[in-house]
Amino acid sequence: APESKLKSLSGYDSGFEIALDTPGHKCVVVDVPVSTVCPCSKEMTEAGAHNQRGVVTIKVYQELNDERIIWIEDLINIAEQSASSDLYTLLRRADERLVTERMFGNPTFVEDVVRNVAVNLRDQLKNVRYFVKCENYESIHPHNAYAEVSSEC
Repeated sequence: APESKLKSLSGYDSGFEIALDTPGHKCVVVDVPVSTVCPCSKEMTEAGAHNQRGVVTIKVYQELNDERIIWIEDLINIAEQSASSDLYTLLRRADERLVTERMFGNPTFVEDVVRNVAVNLRDQLKNVRYFVKCENYESIHPHNAYAEVSSEC
């Protein structure tokens, strides 16, 4: 994270779902804005690469009798660590350079992002079903990039 002492707020759409039918479940949902650097673009040029903003959606399903608390903050951290970078609402110029250099050191496709999230969910939460999607708002293409993955326990 940048060394800056500046403080700002970021918003995350989040919520909970509960299904009481058989077998039923409870679900934590969060949308996390992220940034990615295109690995192909980075490989082809010495001058830089294109990057894009995206949104990672994570849904984690638990059985109704599972008493664990899954924190939205933990899901946000997993999403942010799975992309090239998290987003910042406010940065000093020196911090912007550090963030950009870190992003370019970790290029990721949308497929990489959802795979990274899924691996982290399995490693950290164990025995939960999940649905993960990432949509990137492409900066040089007329279409968005999209990937999703889901699992059963």
